[in-house]
Amino acid sequence: MADEAKEAQAPEKQPEKQGFLGKVDKFFGITASGSSFRVEIVAGLTTFMAMVYILMVNADFFKLVISPDMNAAYGAAYIATAIGAVAGTMLMAFLARMPLAQASGMGINAFIVLSLIVYGGKGLTYANCMMFTLIEAAVFILLTVTGLRKKIFEAIPAAVRHAIPVGIGLFIAFIGMQNANIIVGDPEGTLVKFASFNVLPEAGNSYLALIVPLVALLGVSAIAVMSKKNVKGAILWGILGSAVLYYALAGLGCIWDADGCRAIFTSITFDNPFSAFANWGKLSVGKVFTEGFVFDSYFASGGSAGGLTLLIITTALSLCMIDMFDTIGTLYGACARGNLLDENGTPIRMNRMMLADAIATGVGAIAGTSTVTTFVESSSGVAAGGKTGFTALTTGVLFILAMFLSPIAKLIPSCATASALIWVGVLMMTSVMKIDWQDAAEALVGFLTFIVMVLGYSISKGIGIGILAFIIVKICTGKIKEVSIPTWVIGILFLATFLLT
Repeated sequence: MADEAKEAQAPEKQPEKQGFLGKVDKFFGITASGSSFRVEIVAGLTTFMAMVYILMVNADFFKLVISPDMNAAYGAAYIATAIGAVAGTMLMAFLARMPLAQASGMGINAFIVLSLIVYGGKGLTYANCMMFTLIEAAVFILLTVTGLRKKIFEAIPAAVRHAIPVGIGLFIAFIGMQNANIIVGDPEGTLVKFASFNVLPEAGNSYLALIVPLVALLGVSAIAVMSKKNVKGAILWGILGSAVLYYALAGLGCIWDADGCRAIFTSITFDNPFSAFANWGKLSVGKVFTEGFVFDSYFASGGSAGGLTLLIITTALSLCMIDMFDTIGTLYGACARGNLLDENGTPIRMNRMMLADAIATGVGAIAGTSTVTTFVESSSGVAAGGKTGFTALTTGVLFILAMFLSPIAKLIPSCATASALIWVGVLMMTSVMKIDWQDAAEALVGFLTFIVMVLGYSISKGIGIGILAFIIVKICTGKIKEVSIPTWVIGILFLATFLLT
């Protein structure tokens, strides 16, 4: 009787699928992993909803540097971002066979557009930075294939590793606040200041000047509330809700004929979705080869051949380190959530996933977008039950479909995407708890790393200062032997960059 009871309670064995679906099932190991097609599809949709915002946010960044024609540049950047996401996610599906998705990483896009091009002051172009990204991909592939990735990872002080995501988070949140005019310039006082919400006539604030930061603040608050309630796709819904609120408030402003409000609606145009592909073909794809190695603007701004060499090495190294740390952290976090770890606590198929990341970055650079990396939002799909590469395949197919929605995405105002930037900054702050603030040396290294990133408007300089601070502290405390040779090499490269470029 006891045996019969056990048999009755045992889960019914899933029948093997036949034909094409059977081959797909076997290839991805769907039934073998205890999952099903329905669960994998729902998980893939969940991941897509959680990370599709990157198409709008990344396009909003890169339109600033691709072409003076912002409309054409947005479409080109949108398609380039989508292609990077499709390539990376499909590699996760077929090469690694894991339920994770990839796209252009947040933080690195801001680093390239703002730190290197807009405010870099070195005459670098969009194509030059795609060349840096391609070099990064080649280095990452080499490190992954040869197993040297672990050596580089260990060469970076722990405090710097922990501070990098914190610095990137603060950096992009700062950018989001600037894009939404929450933080504005103050050249005669403290350089920057909080926006004025004064509604009195004598304050001189226009109607739009008041609603733009308001929309962003309400948007990020809505994202936080939805995240607390475990709403799937909270960031996407926050962006869309903010966009609707922006147009609704602008419409109210038109009743009083407020300056600029009518222009918001009269300037709206709906392009043919295929025009974005045409603009991508003209402005982005292949620029890494045709213009990436042309540094006329760099030399015209006073740069030297030696300085350029150091700039290329340290920039590519910074990109590679950011991608590597971000990817490793994301892979461990997402795989742990789905019990996708081996007996040693390492994510299964780790090398394949890292290789997929590196190859996707190379494809992205050729397509015209910044570093492609595994998205932490993939955890949402894993939490929804995704266990195999079929989850990633579903997400990849949805990104393909999204490529034809650029005319709608173009209508999203910057104050709406700013809410996503600020929220991502909030999420990336968790690593600050990993820094040992009771250890004065580690606290200094970590603090200098992320504060220079934010106030110095440069992620690479933050990493460089952090590594140099680590070396100096070890020398001054008599622990110079704790500085490894790779750490010395990286530190010397950054020091030379500071002194010679």
